Amino acid sequence: MDEQEQPKPTSERHIPVLRDRCINLLAPGFEAARSRGTTPIAIDATLGMGGHSEAMLQRFPDLHLIGIDRDEEALALAGRRLAQFAARTDLVHAVYDEIPDVLADLGVQEVHGILMDLGVSSLQLDERERGFAYSYNAPLDMRMDTSRGQTAADVVNTYSEEDLVRIIRKWGEEKFAGRIANRIVQQRATAPFTTTGQLVEAIRGVVPTGAAKSGGHPAKRTFQALRIEVNEELEVLERAVPAAVAATAVGGRVVVMSYHSLEDKIVKAVFQAGSKSSAPPGFPVELEEHKPELKTLTRGTEVPTAQEIAENPRAASARLRAVERIKPRRAQ
Repeated sequence: MDEQEQPKPTSERHIPVLRDRCINLLAPGFEAARSRGTTPIAIDATLGMGGHSEAMLQRFPDLHLIGIDRDEEALALAGRRLAQFAARTDLVHAVYDEIPDVLADLGVQEVHGILMDLGVSSLQLDERERGFAYSYNAPLDMRMDTSRGQTAADVVNTYSEEDLVRIIRKWGEEKFAGRIANRIVQQRATAPFTTTGQLVEAIRGVVPTGAAKSGGHPAKRTFQALRIEVNEELEVLERAVPAAVAATAVGGRVVVMSYHSLEDKIVKAVFQAGSKSSAPPGFPVELEEHKPELKTLTRGTEVPTAQEIAENPRAASARLRAVERIKPRRAQ
């Protein structure tokens, strides 16, 4: 490999989305822990290549960080990036809905800040052989954890036409789901799909050319749907957000960045439920046990500024929500 082909350092390959804004939202939770004489502990639940974690560890010299990722390659890259902080980090191969198990294994009772940066990571988009991108030909894989689970090829080649319509319509919000599923089933009868390029061409054949003017690349929504199905992303998220909230100490904060409406809807529902009183309607006095557990820190969803998008174009679709735990969680 010549000098021009050497891979860039991880810090150059990965620009964390909304880095400063996320860390500023988390900071008061770490300060609250410090004021009580407690070592602040953070979870980066979607570690990726470690950009957000690196910034946190640099800014807060006493912070202990738990980094979680299902992608073993990402964990290895982040480990190298964070090597200078090894004494203050625990990097764990897990899915982020396994937060309770991770904390139990580490002997940690509660944490003071949790960050979730959802969706597909820069590493997964940039590594062509992973098959996440529709812009170049690659094996039809899309697994975030390549050590287990079905691939996108498995889904495309084995699901019934009805199930393909369902996931493409539901997870991809694709109005041409019926046409796409029908073409997939017809084409796989001749030969199975093995590459992203084959799938893109099949989709191009049935999606009207004019649809790209408003909806972007004709394969965008189908690829999103397959990625969500392969990695069970929304089912994981439905478990992960309540687990994150439950693991957070009073004064601690949870910050979540989502990238499409399906993710944001789940995050919004959990945050809103915790931010409301549990007192019965019309109850004359709000008792302490009925008061909200969470305080909303963002007004609706916050979006990137023009400058943030210019610094990192992948931030364009990010939607940010954050809450603070203001009272101990209710007994179950």
